[in-house]
Amino acid sequence: MLATVIHAARDIRLEDVPRPQLSTGRDAIVRVVASCVCGSDLWPYRGVTPTKAPHRIGHEFVGVVDSVGEQVSAVKPGDFVIAPFYVCDGTCVNCRNGVSTSCLNGGWWGGEVREEGFADGGQGEYVRVPLADGTLAVVPGPVADEEIPGLLTLSDVMGTGHHAAVSAGVEAGDTVAVVGDGAVGLCAIIAAKRLGAATIIAMSRHPQRQALAREFGASHVVEARGDEGVAAVQALTGGIGADRVLECVGTRESMDQALRSTRPGGMVGYVGVPNGGPELPVRPMFNRNVGVNGGVAPVRGYVEELLPDVRSGAIRPGLVFDLELPLTAVAEAYAAMDERRATKVMLRP
Repeated sequence: MLATVIHAARDIRLEDVPRPQLSTGRDAIVRVVASCVCGSDLWPYRGVTPTKAPHRIGHEFVGVVDSVGEQVSAVKPGDFVIAPFYVCDGTCVNCRNGVSTSCLNGGWWGGEVREEGFADGGQGEYVRVPLADGTLAVVPGPVADEEIPGLLTLSDVMGTGHHAAVSAGVEAGDTVAVVGDGAVGLCAIIAAKRLGAATIIAMSRHPQRQALAREFGASHVVEARGDEGVAAVQALTGGIGADRVLECVGTRESMDQALRSTRPGGMVGYVGVPNGGPELPVRPMFNRNVGVNGGVAPVRGYVEELLPDVRSGAIRPGLVFDLELPLTAVAEAYAAMDERRATKVMLRP
């Protein structure tokens, strides 16, 4: 079967690899219907995160269950499933506390999973899913082809944007600023609107993404950054700053922008993967009573809440996919996102 392998910075290849086999009794084999490239995949692609040896890559996919181990009871062959960007059992104390990304028995696609062996990367034709009962979310059938983009966002970006809004404590009537106009930032706008924000300020310099931000619910767009960006947010908020700011990038500059755009007593919800040295200036935060909350999003726990709204069309996160390519063009998919020619690329086997 075919799967995506990263060899080095900007060296993405589609290679023939062995088809996965059931091995632990608690796993499942999923035939991938659609996968995608994540912004965090670009860190190794750009060489920010070093690639020490060639390995499978990709952590967002949806598909149909092909077979299951003898201990699996929550999913069965033929089920359409959403795979979150990590593996979890759903039963350990951290999972029960709502932080399934810290599952005591889980792990990450393309890495080792405790007592379950190596987890495949998700950008391929088939994937072995460890701890299938906890990891996979079943979508009641039938599933129409036009639903697939929206369902695929629930594996990561929609749940991650939602986590930013939940972490910041977005409530009805709030003024919310969103730092970052990638797929996560755009989904954070959806989440803020869904939770009742009255004013949403999208920080974006990209015309196509600005238009999508407005379609998703942004009432204002700010193109400026740094001091000018902070001043623009304050001008839209009576000189005070936003009640909640959602940081969806993960750099020093984006966190600084978020913190300084927040009103005294406000909260930053951060979900940007920390690359580029984001820091927390404790004294200014202390002086202004600005809080920070967030982290790696436990998206598996949000699927059941968000799924009905995605399927009904109440929210349309699937619109973040502005380029669809066959899996054979995966190298072009990475290049298109790296060069900002695409917001998010969906891959079909």
